[in-house]
Amino acid sequence: MPISDDDHTGSRIREQRRLARLTQRELAGRIPYSLSLLNQVECGARPATPGFVAAVADALRVDSSKLTGPPAVTALPPDRLFALVAPIREALDRYDLGPHPDLPIVRPLPSLVEQADVLCRQVRATHLRTAAKALPALLGELTHTVWTAPSASAWTALASAYRTAHDVALKLDHPDLARVALDRMGWAAGRASDPCMEAVQRYKRATLWRGATSVQLIASGQELLAGQTTREELAVTGQLHLGLATVAAKHEDATAVEAHLAAAREFADRVGGEAGDVHWLSFGRVNVLLHELGTSIAMGNFDDALGRARSIRLPASTLTSRRARYLVDRALVEMEAGSPQTSLRFLARARQVAPEQTRHLPGTRATIRGLVHMSRRAPDGLGSMARWIGM
Repeated sequence: MPISDDDHTGSRIREQRRLARLTQRELAGRIPYSLSLLNQVECGARPATPGFVAAVADALRVDSSKLTGPPAVTALPPDRLFALVAPIREALDRYDLGPHPDLPIVRPLPSLVEQADVLCRQVRATHLRTAAKALPALLGELTHTVWTAPSASAWTALASAYRTAHDVALKLDHPDLARVALDRMGWAAGRASDPCMEAVQRYKRATLWRGATSVQLIASGQELLAGQTTREELAVTGQLHLGLATVAAKHEDATAVEAHLAAAREFADRVGGEAGDVHWLSFGRVNVLLHELGTSIAMGNFDDALGRARSIRLPASTLTSRRARYLVDRALVEMEAGSPQTSLRFLARARQVAPEQTRHLPGTRATIRGLVHMSRRAPDGLGSMARWIGM
């Protein structure tokens, strides 16, 4: 029986062959197996035996795990990634243990509040490793502070630091740790009595789920802010509508998508300008445009997405993280439009702007795989880009 999944060993062999710029006939000439068998393995009609995989791996000069295992999604070596993530995990686990007896120093609360904001800024600038290295100490000091001298500002700063831990963990492909960080964020935000921070936490939780759970989480965030009219509350409510539009797009509910995008546009007009200072959501007209593009992609409306992508002009003040996401989305729709060189050019720009983030975005892998499948031989530059993300 043919294998219906397009992520089987044969498909990976096809990808690596094309990245090596070889035709099936040329690869068959380098292995002790027939062209017919190679063709059947690549399309999933025949299984790849261990001997076949070893021969192909040797011919392509790649490790056999690239042909048999799940594609690698982390760019850092495992030991270096563990060194970044493990201290964050330990700091998150100390949340309910009271004062920390072994801290060499605890900075004054104003300094901790300032650093929590700095780390948010570093993540938006895609300096993930820098933020990750500083997080454990900040979490330790803030956790100690809320147990020894609790205040609304201390709890809010701790909630912000937990939110940064979520963002770092998610961007480094540790969704399990990201969920733990969000649980801690909700715990701290509730004690800060900050409805906007609580609403942001529910928005972030919703992005990790699909379907009814996502809708319920965002709706509960809207309830927290019902009837509120400050600029902060308007910006968070508008972002919640963008979240609902994203959820609706995943279910191809075009009516709901447009309804929530229209509501978001209204809130953006009420906020005026880009609210980059509101919980680092950067809610505003540009953010609405980027979500319009994202929902078109999610629903597979690539003609509409291409038009939107080509019409967007990002202001110089756009956060690096959002600029990189736009460039990857642009690369994806250009690939879908049959413009491989243009697509590669936008991927290269995304890599230049935000290498750490670009490497981990799902759209990057989807675009590179699409480009590989489009052509009999990989275009110049595609092979190095594929190697860079671990394909």
